[in-house]
Amino acid sequence: SFKNVVTFNMDEYCGIPRDHAQSYYTFMWTNFFNQIDILPENVNILNGNAPDPIAECARYEAKIASYGGIDLFLGGVGPDGHIAFNEPSDKFTGESFKVALTQSTIDANSIYFDDIPMPHYAMTMGIGSIMRSKKIILIATGDKKAEAVRDMVKGPVTPHCPASILQQHPDAVIFLDEAAAALLK
Repeated sequence: SFKNVVTFNMDEYCGIPRDHAQSYYTFMWTNFFNQIDILPENVNILNGNAPDPIAECARYEAKIASYGGIDLFLGGVGPDGHIAFNEPSDKFTGESFKVALTQSTIDANSIYFDDIPMPHYAMTMGIGSIMRSKKIILIATGDKKAEAVRDMVKGPVTPHCPASILQQHPDAVIFLDEAAAALLK
């Protein structure tokens, strides 16, 4: 049963309707939440259309804190090493924030947007928010993720590969298929 589970999605696109098929709100309700007995009031997703993104991110962080933080963070890694929408940059991010998506993320995700333009902004949990999670599970599949996985696991900890910060988390587990793990051999 999921009746006592509280969820916090890691990100949401900015500027698309909440009921659009590529909104993470719609995606999560269609593919997961409507299939389980979770209470609607226990589902938390950033509002990508909030009039004040800074206030929305602060509200989100306060709500996470009100539950004592995140027990389990479950996510993936992008081909450029991003986690959530923490894109490669010159510094690690802290708390939730509005981010300009990189061209590689726009290119990778634009195939899902055939009726409206691919958003160029999103709201996302920051690296600090993710790293405060008690346990992190990350999944990567396919050969397009192999370089990011190698850099995440064997490279230096750098914001140029945001997922590399997981080397410093006390309880992070990474699940890979053979293609994603190919450069670790």
